Amino acid sequence: MAVRPSKIGHRPDYFLLALIFILTVFGLVILASASSELGKIKFNDSYYYLKHQIFNGLFPGIVGFLIAYFLSYRYYRKPAFLLLLANLVLLGFVFTRLGVAAGGASRWLAFGPITFQPAELLKLTFIIYLAAWLANPKVDRLRNISTGLIPFFIICGLVAAFLVLQPAISMVVILLGSGLVIYFISGARFSHIILAIVLGIAALGALIWLTGYRLERIATFFNPQADPQHTGYQINQALMTIGSGKLWGLGYGQSTTKVNTLPEPIGDSIFAIVGQELGFIGAASLAILFALLAFRLLWIAKKHRDRFGQLILAGFATIIIFQSLMHMGAISGLIPLTGVPLPFVSYGGSALAVFLTMGGVAINISKHT
Repeated sequence: MAVRPSKIGHRPDYFLLALIFILTVFGLVILASASSELGKIKFNDSYYYLKHQIFNGLFPGIVGFLIAYFLSYRYYRKPAFLLLLANLVLLGFVFTRLGVAAGGASRWLAFGPITFQPAELLKLTFIIYLAAWLANPKVDRLRNISTGLIPFFIICGLVAAFLVLQPAISMVVILLGSGLVIYFISGARFSHIILAIVLGIAALGALIWLTGYRLERIATFFNPQADPQHTGYQINQALMTIGSGKLWGLGYGQSTTKVNTLPEPIGDSIFAIVGQELGFIGAASLAILFALLAFRLLWIAKKHRDRFGQLILAGFATIIIFQSLMHMGAISGLIPLTGVPLPFVSYGGSALAVFLTMGGVAINISKHT
């Protein structure tokens, strides 16, 4: 029988708070360097991208963090489905006149000068919904195909469909992978998990097979030197950028490839800038920070008495693990290029705001451990 969380919380987890603060500051500092030359060339303002990140990401993120910190996480349980439904409606709006397309993808909504990426919000609403649905389930219901696995497939398929249309395949992998983890730890049958993994891999394989550029990425992963000036250009430049940093790096602000050489230096390739300017020591330190954040979330989840809170924390932890590993692994040549931004670090106001809000929710839960 689940134990209800205490109505009276205690002090928050200050170590978790410190990790979130350090990663946020680290991200802004690295972005300031990675974007300085690009901002100067495009907008005659070296701090253009940093200012946008602060106004569109940091400030809304602080507001979201404070609201989530002071509002008990238990209030999200009843409206969890409505929150997810509203998020899906916003995802639908990206295909209307409110939507903004860029780089062949329709992922943003525009409200005057403000743009927002609804898919990022799914990191909150999807995990909270699954946590609310899976918290304290009847074992027979969850372990039964018709009342457990099929409803899980339906909600995951609906979310995936909206993301595939954008397209945002990497987000599908991150969200559904995280969802599968919390479904498993909720008590689902191991055979159901294996079935879900097999079907997921088959669906992903079909998407890759049907889109030529994804097949090119797979081929490039196995032979990055086959076409170094075209399909292999980004990964080769990223590897050279990281390698040039050696142990201690060239020094902050001293990157030699962030303009005209390395594609997406402020987004999908920003980890390469970290490696070049701060060296192996800096890149490894950043990886350790992500690991500490994820393990701290899992440690708090293990101590927590409420299943709903446990599953939210586990979901947030797996999102951090999957997304950071996918970004760092892709830029390091360990997995095919995915176009995944680095949490707290890559340019993107919506992502930073959502991660800070997730942090607020997590710290609120820690007060009730």
